[in-house]
Order: sequence, then structure tokens, then C-alpha cells
Amino acid sequence: MLIFYVVFFFLIIRFAVTLFNFISNPKLPSSAIEYTDLVSILIPARNEEDNILNLLRSIKMQDYKNIEVIVLDDNSSDETFNICEKFGASDSRFKILKGQSLIEGWLGKNFACHQLAEAAKGKYLLFLDADEIIADGLINNALHRVKQGKLALLSLFTNQRMITVGERLVVPLMHFLLLNSLPLRLVRLSSNPALSAASGQFMLFESTLYHAHQWHAQVKDKIVEDIEIMKLVKAYQYKAEALLANGYISCRMYKSYTEAVDGFSKNLLAGFNYNIPGLICYLLLIIVGPIFIALLLNYSLLFFAISLIVLTRIMISLASGQNVLSNLFLHPLQMFSLVLISVISIRKYLTKKTNWKGRIIES
Repeated sequence: MLIFYVVFFFLIIRFAVTLFNFISNPKLPSSAIEYTDLVSILIPARNEEDNILNLLRSIKMQDYKNIEVIVLDDNSSDETFNICEKFGASDSRFKILKGQSLIEGWLGKNFACHQLAEAAKGKYLLFLDADEIIADGLINNALHRVKQGKLALLSLFTNQRMITVGERLVVPLMHFLLLNSLPLRLVRLSSNPALSAASGQFMLFESTLYHAHQWHAQVKDKIVEDIEIMKLVKAYQYKAEALLANGYISCRMYKSYTEAVDGFSKNLLAGFNYNIPGLICYLLLIIVGPIFIALLLNYSLLFFAISLIVLTRIMISLASGQNVLSNLFLHPLQMFSLVLISVISIRKYLTKKTNWKGRIIES
């Protein structure tokens, strides 16, 4: 019966964390104060011909005008460079750089971000991924948050755009794992680096501290560089924060089930600090645990467990701007996808090779 109590304790703890996140509402707030600081928007791009124009157009339409936008073409084999060069020809704030050949010991994105920072002139450095779209108010509101909190780093978890069923079976897992595992407010309130969360899809740095510490250089060989940078920033006793984007920035990360599974498997085990027993234990508690309760045929306790799971999914869906009914209906299949992703992630780690955007990543 001990396992029975362990499963329920785990369900209740996860529900409590989710409830805290839902009530504390860790979203980027709006600001009535307007700022004019130069912001360098830095975009690493590798084979992004299908996405990059949507981002560049959304940046150009921003109400915040004092920006420089630098795209670094990371040795793309498609038309990324030509598309960006043509777009920037009509607006001097936009420029496109050719990335250097990858140096041994670096991972591609980390090296691209390092080069971008070296070329930037802004007081603030904003790193975005090429497959995003931003809305009016993002830059000014993010600057206000950084200034108000005297933050060295602000990271936002973007709203996810999903079209196919395959995407809906995988992409919601990101917010699911995040919001029932870590009270986001503690990223700022606690100085403990263990309480760190970040998304490389939006990383806003104060430039002086960035250049002093060369954050991407310090994590040059890390697959999950965003979390590792957040840990570093906190280890140096600087203030940092991670929030939900609150609709100010959206992203369609993947366009199929296979692509999503492959992408998530690159990061999942790293998110568990490469602790394979820890990941397996998590899966047993989150998936096998409720099945174990169901087999006991205690309907009162089963109803209680299901209620906790349903309420957790409702709160996470609402907080992340996702479809509640879709996540409830697809929950069993999403859990199957989580197991599949975990198996692939463990296999990639044990074989020491991960393929991402045409490059082999040694893990």
C-alpha cells in the first residue's frame, strides 16, 4: 500500500504546484510607461525560409521603434539569407550576417547567439527564434519588467500555435511539465539556481552584464542552454525571471507529430538533468500511478485522482492559452507521447548522438 500513498502524494503535490501557478498568474504584465532604449533583436536562423519573414514583418510592425534587428544566417542550405537580405534592403534597422563555420566544442545555436551578441549595439539584447511572431507591446512591456525588477535576464514561455492533431499530441507537454513541476514565481523570488526555468525562444538580457559574463560562451556545449544560462545568472547572484508570454509572442514550434517528437526528445532528458532514473520514476508516478489506482477498483479514490488530473489540465490550459477540451480529450495520447519521447531521449543520450537541423550534436 505504500506505493498507493506515494502516488496520491505525488498527484496532490503536482496539483498544488499547478494551483499556485494558476493563482499567482505568472504572465508578462502590460505597462503604461514608454521606453526609448535601443534594443538589439538577435535572431539565429538555420534553414528558416518558411518562417523568418513572418517574424521580420511582425517586428517591423511593432510600436517600439528604437531597435536594431540582426539575423545571423547559420550556414543555411536554403534561401534564408537571400530572403532576409531582401527584406532588410528597405529598412536600415534590419541587417543579415553570414555566420562563421562552427568551432569545435560549440553547439550551433549557442555559437550563433554568441556571434550575434558580438555584433549588437543595444543597451538590451533580445534573442528570438526565427519561427515566432510578436505582438505590439512585447518589447516595451518586457523592458518595463526588466527595469522594474532590475533583472539581468527575463525569459518568456511563448504561446504555442498548433494546427495538426500531431502537434496537439506533443506541444502541450511543454507547459504541462513546466507548470505542474515548478512554481514559476520562485525563479525570481529564490536565489537557488536549482529553481530555474527559461525558454530560449525569448531571452532578454541587460547588455553590460551579458558582455561581462559572455553567457552563451559559458554554456557553449550545452543542449539546453536557456536553463543553463538561467542557472548561471542566479549563481552569480543576479536577479532573473521567467514568465508566460501572455499572448505577446507566439510560435509554431513543429508542423507534424514526427517533427515534434524528434524536437522534444532533444531536450527532455536534459531538462531532468540527465537523470534517467529520475525521469523513469516521474513517468511511473504520472502515468502508471493513476492506472494502479484504477485497478484497485476503489471508485471514490479513483474519482478523486481523476479530478486532480482534470483540474490540473484545465488550469494549465487556461494559463498557457491552450484549448481546454482538446487537452482533456487528448490527455491519454499525450501521456503515451511523453513515454515515447522519453524512450527516444534516453536512447539519444546513451548513444551520445542527437541530430538537429542537419548537425550531429554530441550529448
